[in-house]
Amino acid sequence: MTKKQEKQTETLKALYRGKLPIGGVELDCAVLNDNTRILTTSSIFQAFKRGYSKGWYRIERKIKVENELKKYFPEYNLMQPPIFLDSLSLIPLVNQDLFSLMQPIKYLDNKQEKEGYNANVLVELCNLYLEARRTGVLNHQQKHLAEQAEILLASFAKVGIIALIDEATGFQYDRKHDALRILLEQYIADGLQKWVKKFPDEFFTQLDKLYQNEKTTSRTRPKYYGLFINKYIYEPIENGYVKQELDKMNIKEDGKRKARFHQWLTEFGNGQLTLQIGRVMGVMEISTSIRTFKEKINRQKKLAIQPELFDTEEFNKEQV
Repeated sequence: MTKKQEKQTETLKALYRGKLPIGGVELDCAVLNDNTRILTTSSIFQAFKRGYSKGWYRIERKIKVENELKKYFPEYNLMQPPIFLDSLSLIPLVNQDLFSLMQPIKYLDNKQEKEGYNANVLVELCNLYLEARRTGVLNHQQKHLAEQAEILLASFAKVGIIALIDEATGFQYDRKHDALRILLEQYIADGLQKWVKKFPDEFFTQLDKLYQNEKTTSRTRPKYYGLFINKYIYEPIENGYVKQELDKMNIKEDGKRKARFHQWLTEFGNGQLTLQIGRVMGVMEISTSIRTFKEKINRQKKLAIQPELFDTEEFNKEQV
């Protein structure tokens, strides 16, 4: 058996657990032995103030949801369709980021078997409900989902969902104090990865709104959009350390880029990047101009899985 196969068959266990108070509710969360941050299935329902019962998801509805997802995702390989996505009208709005987080995760909490989802799914669900409201997909009974999504995203804007779970479970106090080199290995891949679309179209729609521009395309976007992305997406990750290393690797002698920054990132690094995009989009959603955005974003903490590594003057310089 290969090491990869051993890792896949390893029993997942909750090493840290806690209650996450957010959006007016308390959610059961945990950190597993592979460092995955988990929200229980019932917590995802609670986050949007929905009722939850294991027996209510009827087989007929389950089959319909599964068939609908397969239309949009031919690579469909879920053990079961997510119980929290029971509205067929929402499925056409599901993007790849959300779909990739829909695989249920079974784990042991002491001796009790539980099921949950990668905590980042909550951010993606918030984006889904807001998109559904913008496109008029939500019916009257579902309007509260978008309202709760706004409340949740405002909370994520202050502190990322991963950092919130680390604090709620106590995991942040028991991290290994590894060197920066080890930290960087979690983010940066050995070589260039295949290009995939990382920034959703809605991100640039929100940028157009903040700068009061007409709708832009990939060919007409102003250069300061790139500066915005560097400042508010890449630089806050690990206090700018990852961005510094990406600059060293990616900028050629003539000043041109070899590739998109995210092509250098590992799977973990791309996960953190997706989280940061979601955090920033949450602030963009509730801002009416670039001025109000800056006022709100300045209250947001930086995204760092090991903030204690940056408790020196060198890594606490104020962002421009």
